[in-house]
Amino acid sequence: MHTIALWTWGTWLNQLEVYPVQSAFLNAIVFRPEVVKKLLFYYYGRKKQIVRHYPAPRCQTILEPFAGAASYALNADNWRRDVVLVERDHRVAAIWHWLIEEATPSSILALPDLHAGEKSSDFLQIIHAATKMAFKYKTIKATPVLERNWEISRRVMAASVHKVKHWSLIEGDYTEAPDIEATWFVDPPYKAGPGQGYNHGSSELDYEALAKWALRRKGQLIFCEGEFGDYLPFHPLLQLAGIAGKRSREVVYYSPGEHNRQRSLFGELEWEHPIDQQITPSTLSNTSM
Repeated sequence: MHTIALWTWGTWLNQLEVYPVQSAFLNAIVFRPEVVKKLLFYYYGRKKQIVRHYPAPRCQTILEPFAGAASYALNADNWRRDVVLVERDHRVAAIWHWLIEEATPSSILALPDLHAGEKSSDFLQIIHAATKMAFKYKTIKATPVLERNWEISRRVMAASVHKVKHWSLIEGDYTEAPDIEATWFVDPPYKAGPGQGYNHGSSELDYEALAKWALRRKGQLIFCEGEFGDYLPFHPLLQLAGIAGKRSREVVYYSPGEHNRQRSLFGELEWEHPIDQQITPSTLSNTSM
């Protein structure tokens, strides 16, 4: 087992800790049941690798206005709270509607197998291809990787679908989210290139308008972004290192709430080395995150 030292931050983690870390690159290619157990289905750009680094919810309601795979709401025991998802992509929203309203463990396990070489036009299977391009595919030819990912994900969905039965879903734009006090986990398509490729990607977002909207939310605000985020006073969270020397930077804006008073947590901390942590392809572990 390999470990890395991570500088964690905030009132929930304000010390140097050592964690076992699964390769972000390898895990994007082939799932492991013990690693993906936090999620119900694969979604490119999901936060399963890093979601534990965000602050715990402080409100009874969790609201994800860019739902995707709802990694924050499914992390730890967050799912037990009142969860509201907002999803603009009709095909992703349809998956959530089915999981919340109709799916049972037996119906999930009865979904068709997918074997390498076969073709599928089922979007729930297509998005398990571990590529952003999956959002553009109408039909896909299964590879051994996709076959394996689907096999694992189907078991995970069946074992965890009970968690979402009390959740609610709004199909629409983030502005259609209810104006209530909540823990707002805002994880939009990241600005510029990293947010392209989705059905409703970065080119369709007015980020200045999104920032103004987010700052008007009641309750706790956790706002995720990447290296091009410049429309809020973001602070470094961690750095992900991939293959061929490529790196991606995760940043976050955080306000604990307190009746809509915007107060940056980072102003209260002494944090001289905010990006000392890296997750790299060579950093492997046989232990679940």
